[in-house]
Amino acid sequence: MKIFSIDSPVYRSMVIMTEFLVLSICWFLGTLMGLGTTIGVSTVAACDVGMKIVKQEEGYVHRQFWKAYKSNLKQGIPLGLLNILAVYVVYLDFEFFNKTENASVFLLIAGMLSAVFFAACFVYAYPMTARYENTLPRILKNSFRICVRFYGRTFLLFLCLALELGVIFWNFRTMIFGLLFGPAALCLTVCLFAVPILNKLEAGAEEEKEKTE
Repeated sequence: MKIFSIDSPVYRSMVIMTEFLVLSICWFLGTLMGLGTTIGVSTVAACDVGMKIVKQEEGYVHRQFWKAYKSNLKQGIPLGLLNILAVYVVYLDFEFFNKTENASVFLLIAGMLSAVFFAACFVYAYPMTARYENTLPRILKNSFRICVRFYGRTFLLFLCLALELGVIFWNFRTMIFGLLFGPAALCLTVCLFAVPILNKLEAGAEEEKEKTE
């Protein structure tokens, strides 16, 4: 039947769902292997696979994931731990505001600004780590710069991520669905925005290099 042919939308949708499921399982396994300390490595590896999917360079998802996982251990671990620390700092700020009587509104504003700042530093850091070799401070700095330069696209990215997280945590059933497909969906969403931006920056760098030669 044509509905199950390789070129049919149904078949393609089934392949994509399978890839999402495999990628999410790999992400969980990679994170659990380090008892949570390797969450950054898993996310970098998932973004590596996600960028290949965006560029239509898919292969075997699990093989690509574990290859990227091994090659990004050194950089991914500190990136993930630093990201966890940043989230914890923001969490403490909001907890302190909620549990302190007559807390200053400036404490709430500081927490919100910190959340935006940390999000800008980390949102593009994972795909950039998967794509380039660079120091962690420069990766975080470049991620922040990209957010500032492409603020419109980044705002839309944050909106998409917020909507996805809202759907995932909507109720118990959506949380189960989110566990199965959420990590892959979130990473792929970031990659869908990151790949065109990184391609544009690389093209601009090549033009500048040609002008100087």
